[in-house]
This record gives sequence, structure tokens and C-alpha cells, in this order.
Amino acid sequence: MSNNNSIQNINKNSNSIIDWKLIQKNMREKLGNDIYESWLGKIDFVEEVSNYIILSVSTRFIRDWITSRYLDQILQIVRIYRKDITRIEIKILEKKFSKDENSEINFKNKNENVSFLKNSHLQYNRIDPNKRFDNFITGMSNKLAYEASQKVIDNISHYNPLYIYGGVGMGKTHLLNAIGLQLKENNKVMFISAERFMYQFVKSIKSNDMVKFKEYFRNTDILLIDDIQFMNGKEAMQEEFFHTFNALLDKGSQIIVSADRAPNKLLRIQDRIKSRFSGGLVIDIQKPDYELRAKIVQKKTEELNNFYSNQINISNEIKKFISTEITTSIRELVGAINRIVSFSRIYNKTPNLSETKLVLKDLLNISENKVTIDFIQSIVCKFFKISKNEMLSSRRSRYLVRPRQTAIYLTKILTSKSLPEIGREFSNRDHTTIIHSVKTIEKIKEKDPEMNNNINLLKNKILYSRLDEI
Repeated sequence: MSNNNSIQNINKNSNSIIDWKLIQKNMREKLGNDIYESWLGKIDFVEEVSNYIILSVSTRFIRDWITSRYLDQILQIVRIYRKDITRIEIKILEKKFSKDENSEINFKNKNENVSFLKNSHLQYNRIDPNKRFDNFITGMSNKLAYEASQKVIDNISHYNPLYIYGGVGMGKTHLLNAIGLQLKENNKVMFISAERFMYQFVKSIKSNDMVKFKEYFRNTDILLIDDIQFMNGKEAMQEEFFHTFNALLDKGSQIIVSADRAPNKLLRIQDRIKSRFSGGLVIDIQKPDYELRAKIVQKKTEELNNFYSNQINISNEIKKFISTEITTSIRELVGAINRIVSFSRIYNKTPNLSETKLVLKDLLNISENKVTIDFIQSIVCKFFKISKNEMLSSRRSRYLVRPRQTAIYLTKILTSKSLPEIGREFSNRDHTTIIHSVKTIEKIKEKDPEMNNNINLLKNKILYSRLDEI
């Protein structure tokens, strides 16, 4: 079997029974360790029925949270392995503990002097020793964020708060981690994601331990919060965060925050919190330019060569190709290098350019095929303020039908997908439904100037904007 066939077989979708452990691993990689540990790791696989799967969680709150925020992404991951799965149902099944497990829990409650919050500190406050300042590669796009982070080390509370924002995989978490590493020897450092802060807040309410929660978070010297955009919506939690934020500033503690967008573009975050963020130093990390990408490729290749006993000789042609083509994020860039190195070790050869393109096919498509059906659906859902689950449902309420028809129309004119292909991506709707939707929108556009303007606006957003800019 040729190497190309081997790679194609590895990527081929399987029609066998779902491997939930493999899907869990993929969820952790794509959505991040914090989100997985707080929410997705609590999902159990129940069964597969026809073209959908049934999952379970232990509480209604967890089910509602996962359904509203992550269900679409979970379905996308499942469909990597099983294209025939079109929907997911989540049931509430309380977990039953054995007698021995209950005894162990009771024993801990009676004899442990450390509160659950301090346990959570040990469990969640995991500062990665591998994400340091000395291995953070700088360029024009991230130099200011790097230097500001260094200044925080030299002079705590000089820039307070320090707010770093940028796209996924640009190095924000690396910088927060590096700050925590430098300061943890002489300070009480708390490094936590917004998701975990929220999870701990809810857990404290349920356990009647809010006093301990407040004491714990307000007694830190350095508070680093990652992905603050996930704190959207929950008013009670935002209220607590606001008072914690003020208490820390009053006592001279340093606060460092990361997000995927500027403070004024945070959605469903209280204005007073956004104002506090804007009152500090706000720094943007831009997409890496070619020079920085080339430096990263060279550095990561050298690191892998130092790690493995046998040298891996990636040609300059391949390095230049990766640096030129993988432009979406630093994380994707490093992932591409790891794939090439893995190919070299598995087949005991360095890939040529055609093999490199095959190995990196899906990463290259990120840049080449920006206009996907999923992307169009996401843009339209945000514009009409509905969830993707609602759009793809069978419900025929007017507030859902028009956005659904709009998304179908835009898919037809902006992609080369066939009518049956479009129908499959809209919950297996018949091609006649797709034709009807397209004709309906075309007629409405002719008579309704507002609708025509909305279509043009959406078209421009799809073609020229990023999803996180909406």
C-alpha cells in the first residue's frame, strides 16, 4: 500500500459503532481542557438510535448549559467519524454512587480541613511549566502584549487590569501562564478560566459556601482569568465577579484578563465590567505575519529534533510552504509541524510537497474554503439572534422560518453545493424545500427593501468578516 493510500485510510470516516472515548479526546483538543473538564467530561454515551445519538448528564443545569453553548460543536466532532449522525439528544440521568464511594465522600467531608475551593485550586490552578516567557516567540503582531506582560512582572499593578485579546490560538493563554509562573514564587496566584470561575460559583451556591468562595478569590495577589467572553449572560455570576474585581483592585492585587475580542465587543457582559476592563491597558494580538510564522516553524522543528534521538530533516521548501499557507493561528501552525513530524516518524521518510499537502489537507482548507455552510449558518443565527439548534429544527414558527430560508438562500448563491447537499446540512430537508426557500427569499427581496439590505449585509459579513467580529 502506498503512503498516500495509507494517509487516506487514516482519514476515512468509519461507519462502525461510535467510539465515544475518541470523540471525548477530540472534544478536549478542539474546545480546550478547561471547557472539557468543567462540562464536556461530564457527558456519558447512552446509545445510538438510527441517525442520532443519546447522551446523558447528571443535572438539568449541565444539560441546558451544554445544549445552549456546545451542542453544535459536539455534533460537528461526532460527524467527523460518523457522517450519518444528524442530531444529538441529551437526557438527565442521575449518577448513583456505590456504598464504598459514599463512604469515601463522607470520610473526606468529616476529616478534610481544606475546603473544596482549595481542592479546586489544586485541581484547576494548573500553571503549565512549559509555557514560559523564554519560549514565547515574538514578532510584530504580539510584541506589545509580550512586553506589557513583562512589565507586569517588574511592577505589579502598574497596568491594572491588563487586558489581552486576540483570535483563537494566538498565544494569550501562553502569556497569562508565563506571568503566573514568574510571580507564583512570591505571590498568591490564581490562574483560572472564566468557565471554571462560573462552574465554581454555581458549585458554591449549591453547597452554601459563598462565603468561602468570596474569601478565596478575594485573597489572591495575582488573578489571571482566561477567555473572559465565556462569562456572558449569567447576571448573578457577573455581579459577584464585579465585586471581586473591585475588591482586588482596592487591595492592590494585579488582574490580567484574556479574551477573543475587545472589551466593547463583549456580548452580554455588564457595561460596568466592560468599563473596568477598558480602564486598564488593552492590547490586541494580531494574526502572525509571515516572518513570525517562519520563526515559529523553525523553532518548533528544532525543539522536536532535540526531543527525538533521530534527527528529522524537514526541507526548507516544506517549512516555507507551511509558513505561507497556514495563516489562521499559531496553534494551527504548530499542529501542522507536529503532523509532518509524525508522518516522518511513521513512514521513516520526510514528506515531499504533494504528501505535505495531503497530510495538511484539512488545515489548508481552513484558509481556502472560508465560506462553508456551517459558517453561513453561524453568521445568520447571530444576525437573527437564534440558536443553530432552532434553525435546524423542524419548528415552523415565523421567527425561525425566515432565518432558515435566508441561510439556505445564501448557501445556494455563495457555495457550489448541490441542492441535496444543502438539504443534508439543513437537517436532511428535501431538495424541493431548498428550492422553495430560495424562490421565497428572491421574491421577498424584490418587494421588501429592508430584507434586500439585510441579505446584502449578511453576504458581506460572510465574505469579508470573521465570525468573532459580528
